[in-house]
Amino acid sequence: MAQLTAGSVINSVSKTTMKEIQKKNLAQYIGHAFKVFGLWLILFAVFTVCVGKLDHLRWQKENLPVSITNIDDKMRQLECLTKNIYWEAAKEPFEGKVAVAQVTINRVEAGKWADSICGVVYQKNVVYQKVICQFSWYCEDNHKIKAVYTPLYKECEEVAKRVLFEGFRLPSLREAYYYHADYVKPGWNKPKLEKIGRHIFYGERT
Repeated sequence: MAQLTAGSVINSVSKTTMKEIQKKNLAQYIGHAFKVFGLWLILFAVFTVCVGKLDHLRWQKENLPVSITNIDDKMRQLECLTKNIYWEAAKEPFEGKVAVAQVTINRVEAGKWADSICGVVYQKNVVYQKVICQFSWYCEDNHKIKAVYTPLYKECEEVAKRVLFEGFRLPSLREAYYYHADYVKPGWNKPKLEKIGRHIFYGERT
């Protein structure tokens, strides 16, 4: 039987200890690497979110109607647009609500009507000594005496936010300025663009 010397025992122990130290160091290195990688991912995610927010704010600055100058006015214009969608198209499908909002915004941007959303919504004209509202509900009394159905109003508000703050548009109605219900025949000599829900939309005659 071979006999172990003190030196061989020490060498064996040293090699074992070195291997354990190396394994421990490797584990620490891998753990550190994972932490650094995780931190990098977090920083990248924060950077991406910040860039997205800045792009959205830049878009709002460039695309919101010029009449909106501060947060209070921003919320007031949102309320006016929401009311117009609600009283004109509360029971219309999503696209029908967007369409009414889009006509409102188109009029603001056209320069032929009032220069703000609230101005367009509440605008009145006198034709042959008769007061005519741009949107019929405002000349009627329903909005004064009829209770608002909250779920539908909230739905209209969400549509208003998408159109006003996110720039959501229906491509077919980029030049839409007029519409009427499909059960009336006003005989307009204007280019017909599309029928959505119970409303027929028109562009400007050139």
